[in-house]
Amino acid sequence: MQRVAITTLGCKINQFESAAMTESLGREGFRLVPFEDEADIYVINTCTVTARTDAESRRLIRRAMRRNPAARVVVTGCYAQVAPDAVGELPGVSLVVGNSEKKGIAGLLRDAVPAEKILVSDISRQRTAEALGLESFAEHTRAFLQVQNGCDAFCSYCIVPHARGRSRSVPFRDVLEGIGTFAGQGFREVVLTGIHLGAYGADLEPPASLLDLLAAADAEAPVPRLRVGSVEPHEISDGLIALMARSPVICPHLHIPLQSGSDSVLERMNRRYTAAFFRERVERLAAAVPDICIGCDVIAGFPGETDEEFAATLALLEGLPIAHLHVFPFSRRAGTPAARMSGQVDGKIVRERAEVLRALSDRKREAFHRRFVGRDLPVLVLNGRGKEVTGLSRNYITVRIEAVTPPPEGEVMVRVTGVEADGVRGVISEPVRK
Repeated sequence: MQRVAITTLGCKINQFESAAMTESLGREGFRLVPFEDEADIYVINTCTVTARTDAESRRLIRRAMRRNPAARVVVTGCYAQVAPDAVGELPGVSLVVGNSEKKGIAGLLRDAVPAEKILVSDISRQRTAEALGLESFAEHTRAFLQVQNGCDAFCSYCIVPHARGRSRSVPFRDVLEGIGTFAGQGFREVVLTGIHLGAYGADLEPPASLLDLLAAADAEAPVPRLRVGSVEPHEISDGLIALMARSPVICPHLHIPLQSGSDSVLERMNRRYTAAFFRERVERLAAAVPDICIGCDVIAGFPGETDEEFAATLALLEGLPIAHLHVFPFSRRAGTPAARMSGQVDGKIVRERAEVLRALSDRKREAFHRRFVGRDLPVLVLNGRGKEVTGLSRNYITVRIEAVTPPPEGEVMVRVTGVEADGVRGVISEPVRK
C-alpha cells in the first residue's frame, strides 16, 4: 500500500479539490499520511496568485524531497497549470498535473512511470463544470461545496483566468443535491465556493443566478447554515441583500473584493465599479443585515498608485462598516497587463502601504469583535481538543469557549466575555433550539 501525502496552497476551491483527491486516493487503496511524514508520493496542490505562493510551492517540493529523496513528487494546481514546463524542470518533480487532470489523480498515480511527465491541457477550452462529490471532509461539522469554476473578468493584475479557464457552473440540481448529501452525512454548515461565485449560472441552460441558487437552497433548508464565499460588488443585487436579511439559513457573512478605493486605480485594474458604488453596496448590506461580517480584498501598490490614490483607498475603508481586510502587496504576474504597466511602485513603498492596511484591518477586526461582548452568539463547535473548545459564529467570528466536559456538539449559544487577537472568548449559555 503506497503512502500518499497531500498539501494545499491557496483558495477554498483548492482545499475542496484536495479533499476530493484525498477521498479518491483512499478509495483506490492508497494510504493517506500527513505531509510532515515520510511518504512514497507527495502531491502538492499549488496556488499562483502571487510570486510568494510560487516560491512557497517550490519550497514544499524541496521539503518533500528532503523527507524522502526516493519519493515521487507530483505538482498540480494553478502554478502547475500556468507554468508546467518550469515546474517540470524543478529538481525532484516526477509529474505535473493540470487543474482539469487532477480529478483523475488516482489513475495517474497507479502508473509507476507515467507515459508523460507533463499532463496539462488547455483549460481555456473547458466549457462545463462537473460536480465534485465528496463522501467525507476534513472537518466534521463544516464542508465546502464547489459550485463554480473559472473566471471571465480578466482584471489586469490577475493570472487566475489563465489558470482556471472560463467561468463554468455546476448544474443547479447537482448543487442542491450536493448540499443535501452533506446534510445527510451530518454536516451542519456548507460553504459555497467558486473562483467567480457571483457569475454562477450565467452559462447554464436555461440561465440561472447565484440568487436563484441561494433562494432554492434557503427554501429547501437541508442544512442549518449555508455560507457564501466571495462575491463581486456589482453582483450584490438588492435581491441578494433582501434574501440574506430574511434567511435563517444563509450566514450573515460576505467577502467583497474592493482592491482599491481610487477610481483611477480601479480603471487601470479593469474593475467594473467605482468607489462610490462600492460604498453604497456595503452600507446597504450592513443596514439590511444586522451584525453581518463583511471582509474585503485590497491590493497595495498597484502600478502607478500615487500617495493620493492610496489615501483615497484608506479613507474609503476607514469609513466603511467592514470587519477585516485581506491585504495583498502587488505582485507582478507574467502574462498579465499589470506586469507590463509603467509606474511600478518601489517595493519598499508597497510593503509600507501593505502594513498600513494591515494595521487598519486589525483595528476594524477588534472593533467588530468588541460589539459582541456581553451578547449571545450561536456558535458551531468545530473541535474540543485541549483545554478549550473552538467554534465559529454565523457571522464568522472564531470563538474560544471555556472548556466543558464532555465537549458540546453542534451549534450552541455562547455569551461573549472578552476579545482576543483573532477572535473572542465566551461561555456556553444554552443550546440553540432548532
